[in-house]
Amino acid sequence: MNKQRVLSGVQPTGSLHLGNYLGAIRTWVEGQANYDNFFCVVDLHAITVPHDPTLLAAQTYGVAALYLACGIDLVHSTIFVQSHVSAHAELTWLLNCITPLNWLEAMIQFKEKAIKQGENVGVGLLDYPVLMAADILLYDADRVPVGEDQKQHLELARDIASRVNFLFGSGEGEQVILKLPQPLIRTEGARVMSLTDGRRKMSKSDPSEQSRINLLDSAADIQRKIKRCKTDPVRGLVFDDPDRPECHNLLTLYMVLSNQTKEQVARECADMGWGQFKPLLTDTIIHGLEPIQTRYQEIMAAPDYLDQVLRQGQEKAAAVATTTLDRVKQAFGFAPNVK
Repeated sequence: MNKQRVLSGVQPTGSLHLGNYLGAIRTWVEGQANYDNFFCVVDLHAITVPHDPTLLAAQTYGVAALYLACGIDLVHSTIFVQSHVSAHAELTWLLNCITPLNWLEAMIQFKEKAIKQGENVGVGLLDYPVLMAADILLYDADRVPVGEDQKQHLELARDIASRVNFLFGSGEGEQVILKLPQPLIRTEGARVMSLTDGRRKMSKSDPSEQSRINLLDSAADIQRKIKRCKTDPVRGLVFDDPDRPECHNLLTLYMVLSNQTKEQVARECADMGWGQFKPLLTDTIIHGLEPIQTRYQEIMAAPDYLDQVLRQGQEKAAAVATTTLDRVKQAFGFAPNVK
């Protein structure tokens, strides 16, 4: 029996942090043997907001190296760079031409980011959900690992695929041009919150470095950030108290990184104060990130190996993506390439 296919990716902007790891990459690693995986570095998405072109390439290689360092296994998974497969941009244009504008204007993340950018909002920011749909649909993905905040984008991808199938399929759906993907959602630890505000998601775009633990932070940086992170004056640590979001967030980090159950952590920390818990959490984070950081340094010291991984990933991804693109172009009525 063929394995179901999974597609996901991370933008090469800023430094990857615990939220990226626990909410996405660790989930990929834990389930990768069960699927046929395509994991890309989505550098085309990275330029939908103002970016530094002198850093983009280095950050792209850095994210690919972190995929490997976190445990992505090339036996089960393909790692590639989005812009290295031109079918992503080409399918986006085709999908743009059948996607209603009001679908994009209704996207919550566009509204939020547009407010922040003001007059600097580019068409790419409005249109990037279509690019995301192209990313997913090119690979006939069965499952897409997403957080709760990304479910709207996956629903849009499904709506676009359904629209293509309706408009260009034949025989009342007998020909399915694009597969409709399903979400793959991790419940525990999937939404890691900011260290400065337990009601906001940990984010690379937050201007404060104090708000997040980066995967490549030194032990001293981790100790400093946990020592200064926002807490409350209440003794005794509990999950799920809406008036104590920081408490819930830090306990969840400890739970996931220590590989304990919620019940075990609740019992262990029930009578703790922050002075006792913060050093425990600090040591757990440092211990959890140490093997990732060591492996990352080894990979970055061997650029030929990383180039080989990305070259092979590009070839495999392009073979799959081109097949899908040709199928869509044929359904749209384009003349075939003359070979």
